[in-house]
Amino acid sequence: MYLRVEENIVVNTKDIIGIFDMDNTTVSRLGRTFLAKSEKNGLIINSTDDLPKSFVVTNDRKDTKIFISSVSSRILAKRGLR
Repeated sequence: MYLRVEENIVVNTKDIIGIFDMDNTTVSRLGRTFLAKSEKNGLIINSTDDLPKSFVVTNDRKDTKIFISSVSSRILAKRGLR
């Protein structure tokens, strides 16, 4: 099954490690550090020009990617459970 993260981004649900709310995650120092290091290492794919509401961490056999999305984590989770 696949999850549409943004209009132009689709990921395989079996590769998803987690779906996270941007506001809740960036409140903690650990969350901010994780995103900063991920961006520095080129793992983040910003798939929206709108206000980011969530991010999806994926890992296939090749590499880890983090997709920034304007869709809320709650909606993404519901889409993934269908």
